[in-house]
Amino acid sequence: MPDSYSFSKLSQKFSTKEPINIALIGNPNCGKSTLFNALTGLHQKTGNYPGVTVDKKTGVCKVQNPISKQTQQFNLIDLPGTYSLFPKSLDEQVSFSVLLNEKGNEYPDIILIIVDASNLKRHLLLATQLIDLGRPCILALNMIDAAQANGISTDEDKLAQALQVPVVSCNARQGEGISKVKETFFVFEKETKPHTELVTIKALVNNDYAQSVHRYIGQSSVYASLLKHRNALEKDEHLSIYNKKFFTGFESRDLLFRFEKIKKILLDCVQYSSVRKDLKTTDRLDRLITHPFWGFIIFLAVLFIMFQSIFYLAEFPMQWIETAFSFITEKVKQTLPDTFLSNLLTNGIMAGLSGIVVFVPQIALLFGFISLLEDSGYMARVSFIMDKLMRKVGLNGRSVIPLISGMACAVPAIMSTRTISNKKERLVTILITPLMSCSARLPVYTLLIGIMLPSSMRIGFFDAKGLVLTLLYLMGIAMAVLVAFVLKYILKAKERSYFMMELPVYRVPQAKTVLLTMFEKVKVFLIDAGKIIMIISIILWFLTSYGPKKEMAAIEKKYELALAQAPSDSAKQEVRTALQTQKLQASYAGHLGKMIEPAIKPLGFDWKIGISLITSIAAREVFVGTMATLYQSKDKEDNLSIRQKMMREKNPETGELVYNFAVCLSLLMFYAFAMQCMSTLAVVKRETNTYKWALVQFIYMSALAYLASLLVYQLLR
Repeated sequence: MPDSYSFSKLSQKFSTKEPINIALIGNPNCGKSTLFNALTGLHQKTGNYPGVTVDKKTGVCKVQNPISKQTQQFNLIDLPGTYSLFPKSLDEQVSFSVLLNEKGNEYPDIILIIVDASNLKRHLLLATQLIDLGRPCILALNMIDAAQANGISTDEDKLAQALQVPVVSCNARQGEGISKVKETFFVFEKETKPHTELVTIKALVNNDYAQSVHRYIGQSSVYASLLKHRNALEKDEHLSIYNKKFFTGFESRDLLFRFEKIKKILLDCVQYSSVRKDLKTTDRLDRLITHPFWGFIIFLAVLFIMFQSIFYLAEFPMQWIETAFSFITEKVKQTLPDTFLSNLLTNGIMAGLSGIVVFVPQIALLFGFISLLEDSGYMARVSFIMDKLMRKVGLNGRSVIPLISGMACAVPAIMSTRTISNKKERLVTILITPLMSCSARLPVYTLLIGIMLPSSMRIGFFDAKGLVLTLLYLMGIAMAVLVAFVLKYILKAKERSYFMMELPVYRVPQAKTVLLTMFEKVKVFLIDAGKIIMIISIILWFLTSYGPKKEMAAIEKKYELALAQAPSDSAKQEVRTALQTQKLQASYAGHLGKMIEPAIKPLGFDWKIGISLITSIAAREVFVGTMATLYQSKDKEDNLSIRQKMMREKNPETGELVYNFAVCLSLLMFYAFAMQCMSTLAVVKRETNTYKWALVQFIYMSALAYLASLLVYQLLR
């Protein structure tokens, strides 16, 4: 029974000029997001669906009525790509819920179905299911350029008659037919007759049973009622109002009847005048790109080029950002008096803000490259190539890109796990991604390796430092694989792992789509993850800036006289440096370092290293800055580098060097496996929608880092 109420309600909305909700839905790789961008431009925002972390893109499209010339507002929502209305993944479940929850805020008045005009056989399956919901639908034949180039001609009028819905052609990538799509929104301005079912309910189930389900669910469409009831039965094992056995084979029967219907529609409405040229090109490329050996080599080459580009291209804007913040901070310090609020602003808020913004170049570039690979059709091949290997450790091909991306920065890498449909596999990928050595660890690695190994040391033809650095990265990869293998047996999930992906034809990426993707990802990071990072930054500032009043006052008094008696500016600077070091030791963070010293002493660490471990929670590179503060020279040799000062540091009790080979290697092990930074924890919380997994991740990685460091130090000391 079609939903006549939807058509009458929609007509009323047109007459009262109320905003009208339109849901865009289609198979992956149908150009849905490109059409959404073309319809909305920059009038869009990104958020999460209620209760889940799947991206929700909504936008506004204002269109002038071609007859009345009045402007009508349409609220567009870009639903996650799905293959059918039988949800198998989180993305598909979200689309299902939005379309069938008539009480939800996102419930659409119109369903805009986007299909690939060059691959109708596959895409019409979902289209016919959506039409049978009995709701106002429009079918958009996208990618007509690819269809025409390959001799595929579709009779729109016949297709519209067969499907009983308006049909419009467009090429979203080039902006062709967008105005026609907008005009088609107004076909429902006057109440029209609802379309009948393309596949009758009687062909699927007993009609009496279908009607009883319809009354139980309360939907106007019987097909919608059946889908919703079947979904409820699958999610609740104890729901026994109706016999579950009745739905056994329901999905297969539905697909069978629909493909039979689609076959007849294609024979009547579509003509093929030549062999598809794009498929010929795609097939030739895929023989090499998806080859078991050469495909893997090409993939590694692509990753090498991508991350080398990200490293070099992001380096300069990151330096500019750091320089700009340093300049602004210094100016603020010079302008404002030295008060609690000015210290909070410069050393707390601005420092935290700098730690957020400095990631923007990497995030933008990484997602830009990923968007290029996705838009070209190559990313689907990567998942295909790596799927067999990843399944051995309980993951699938979709986990590869986030893990590799983690070598640049874990923050955007974890954000990119949204493409993984299986909940367990996505969670495992999130939990192991920070084990990949990110660029923030490089300053720590470089400093400690430089202390540990002499510059002239070589192993064969290779520089020893370079080999150690390479081994640290390989060790991170190996540990990530090992942890994934362990989690495969620890984490239980009823959801089956499905890896179904259509390999699209290769296309030239569209600049507008890539730029919009970069913009949206950066905005999400700055707004959502940034709020949590700022809070933690302020807390860390307080812990390192303040301590017990009496102790801090005594230190101030001790150095006040020394500062007054200093004979020169350089001497005064030395006194200030010593004062800062003493205050850091007496701060709450310093006391915390002393408190944890017994726990970290078996690793070869003293309380000073303990302070660095605490402060570097903000970001791994903070370790170097903390070392610079703690090991300021008390003599006049200001030309010494941080590395040289640390190399000369001796234990006051034993007289031995503090940073010997065992301690340096122990520190390297700790930083290789410990949680990267608070930014990562903030994003993990956001992506999992709970503090639970962020806490689990922090605990297991800290334990792993501690045990690895303990083992190395105890064996080498």
